[in-house]
Amino acid sequence: MSQLIVITGASGFIGRNVVELLNRRGLDHLLLVDSLGTDDKWKNLRGLLYEDIYQPDQFLQKIESGKLPPIRSIIHLGACSATTERNADFLLENNYRYTRTLAEWSLAHGTRFVYASSGSTYGSGELGYSDADHVTPQLVPQHMYGYSKHMFDLWALRRGLLKQIVGLKYFNVYGPYEDHKGDMRTLVNKAYTQIKSRGYLELFKSERPDYKDGEQKRDFVYVKDVAKVTVHFALDSQVGGLFNCGAGEARTWIDLAQALFAAMDLKPDIRFIDLPENLRGQYQYFTQAEAAKLKTLGGYTEPFTSIEVGVSDYVKSYLEKVK
Repeated sequence: MSQLIVITGASGFIGRNVVELLNRRGLDHLLLVDSLGTDDKWKNLRGLLYEDIYQPDQFLQKIESGKLPPIRSIIHLGACSATTERNADFLLENNYRYTRTLAEWSLAHGTRFVYASSGSTYGSGELGYSDADHVTPQLVPQHMYGYSKHMFDLWALRRGLLKQIVGLKYFNVYGPYEDHKGDMRTLVNKAYTQIKSRGYLELFKSERPDYKDGEQKRDFVYVKDVAKVTVHFALDSQVGGLFNCGAGEARTWIDLAQALFAAMDLKPDIRFIDLPENLRGQYQYFTQAEAAKLKTLGGYTEPFTSIEVGVSDYVKSYLEKVK
């Protein structure tokens, strides 16, 4: 039997798509790690093939007991991903210390370790979006979620561990299986429902004179591309490092909205509302991953999906079937 591949956060948004891609590659000797709770996140597991699923604390007990068979790779995606989470102690324990424990175990046992960092570590983007190691210590995240991810990046960098492990800075990921995320769902998911019920879409006004309403820009990346990048490093590459995982192109919210209306065969009707109080002072007006390191050092050369193609696929292959 082949060695186990472990995916934490496996029933989550990115995790579910990673497991599906592994299944498509003929791999089902998978151990999933996640907290399913009492909501409907369990539904993301339907249609997937795997050996077993453990809660995060159970998984730690299993690896510490030495009773698990050899593990080929740990793809660590499990974390609290809410940028509005205010409990700093919880984020430290859940996002930083848990990641550190898994990384140390993986290095001690010769297991490939790939973990989720975040594009939010770049803060407001005042230093740009370079994933070069000399830039990382200078970054200033704007919220505690971003800082909890940044803490581990710094810890791994200071100890020279990024020569052996891989951190992926996911940018603005959208796509199937994000329904359980509530308020943290992407605009495409939220807007599809809003357009269906109201016929129009609301976008945030700009509070900066250098950006017109709706022309704030993001690096939107389709989750199926994210899964491919993640599996590339987990199975097909032994390179280590911290890499941006984005399309490398900034597009406006209006671009995204127009792609959604087109996918729904509707005429665009976009209206603008004030930025909520809880987002003021930590709202990013521009993100764009520098992608050269991913291609050259990381060896990932597949093209990323445009928002027009990605949104259309999301709508027609998923949203129209479940909403």
